[in-house]
Amino acid sequence: MPWRKAMAQVESTTERIVAADAETVFDALADYSGTRAKVLPEQYSEYEVREGGDGEGTLVHWKLQATSKRVRDCLLEVTEPSDGELVEKDRNSTMVTTWRVTPAGEGRSRVVVTTTWQGAGGIGGFFEKTFAPKGLARIHDAVLARLAAEVEK
Repeated sequence: MPWRKAMAQVESTTERIVAADAETVFDALADYSGTRAKVLPEQYSEYEVREGGDGEGTLVHWKLQATSKRVRDCLLEVTEPSDGELVEKDRNSTMVTTWRVTPAGEGRSRVVVTTTWQGAGGIGGFFEKTFAPKGLARIHDAVLARLAAEVEK
């Protein structure tokens, strides 16, 4: 059956309005050697900045425990393709996470985080596409809540 071999694009998007200006929020997100480590929830472990540490050109490592059985070993290259945009490409998989920070009125900003990857094929892929985005959204929601707490001080 040819459909079994098809890899499914999996996507998870989370957003939050933060009571701080876009530049402050973006700088905090891009600060891999400081703020970013502080705002990661318990699903992240073995966090280590290997190159750079501030936005473009950063190489950062962590393990992400998506479920009780699933741990991803991530080695991420960070780029800033446009203003207010950080892209983390995992060297160990097809996973790409994009953070977009845009103004959302006086002293507020909108942060949108989208992660995509090529999921498994077949029934495993169906479950991954169905459940993984929700799990990742919960993790990203925790990151955004901690980020908000950090920059709204």
